[in-house]
Amino acid sequence: MFNKIFKLIIAGLIIAWAIYQFIEGEIGNGIFLILLSLIFIFLYFRNEMILLAFLRMRKQDLIGTQKWLSKISNPETALTTKQQGYYNYLHGIIFSQTNLTQAEKYFKKALKLGLTMDYDVAMAKLSLAGIAMQKRRKREATTLLNEAKKLDKNKMLGDQIKMMKQQLKKI
Repeated sequence: MFNKIFKLIIAGLIIAWAIYQFIEGEIGNGIFLILLSLIFIFLYFRNEMILLAFLRMRKQDLIGTQKWLSKISNPETALTTKQQGYYNYLHGIIFSQTNLTQAEKYFKKALKLGLTMDYDVAMAKLSLAGIAMQKRRKREATTLLNEAKKLDKNKMLGDQIKMMKQQLKKI
């Protein structure tokens, strides 16, 4: 919606206005304005379009996810590095249903740019392992599965990892 620089400028202006309100003795207005500026600071670190795309992804709506991601016109300049990672991560999930080569490209780019949560990194590596397994690259798939297992600290992907290891034995 707003460029990342504009978000910081708006937050700075609101904070300046809050300081003015504190000086004038309007403490309630100042506190409200500080809280309002925190929204823009939060949206600097978490892009609103990516948040909405994740909400669509939770509902398994890949078309809706693609729609929200397409609203980001120039991701290289509009997003921070981690946000670009999640942008590519979501595209990788979308393309993993149809085009494995595209999905592999997006997952690798997401891992290169960086993802914040270990679970997301594990999920991306697990998806890459599945793609490598379908392309008959057993050694790469085994390496990626082991890395995903190390990153999955809460054992949320344990069943998928076991299933993929059993399928790897058949190759």
